[in-house]
Order: sequence, then structure tokens, then C-alpha cells
Amino acid sequence: MKQKDLVAIVASVIVSALFSYVICNALVVPKKSLKQTSEVVAPISADFNLPDKAIFNSDAVNPTKLIEIGPNSNTQPFANQ
Repeated sequence: MKQKDLVAIVASVIVSALFSYVICNALVVPKKSLKQTSEVVAPISADFNLPDKAIFNSDAVNPTKLIEIGPNSNTQPFANQ
């Protein structure tokens, strides 16, 4: 290589390094804005509030109770009679 080629290569490397440094500093987010906040969450407790006594009482209708319309003595309801 000639001396002139070496100077041109070194100069282009320095110029491209400076250009890259300026572009990266412009595009990359500064460290100041990397802080992020979050909401404060209340801790979960083991306490459980009892349901309303007006709705959940001993006189309320139990929807899970088996309802029988009448006595059924037929063990095969779809058999030919």
C-alpha cells in the first residue's frame, strides 16, 4: 500500500467513528429516562368478610337441593307398556 492510501483509510475510519458516535447518542435513549414507576399494591390479607345476612340466611332457598315433582315408581320410563 502506498502512504496516501493509509492516510485516506485512517481518515475515513476516524470520520465514520465520529459519525457513528453522534448518531448513536442521538438515537439511544438517555439513562435519565429509563426510570419507570409502578403502582403500589395493597398486600393480600387472610381476612374474609362474611356475606350479607339478609341474603344468606337459614330461611333462604337452596338452589342445589334436589327437586322431586312426585313419587316415581317407574324404573323404565321409556319402555313399551
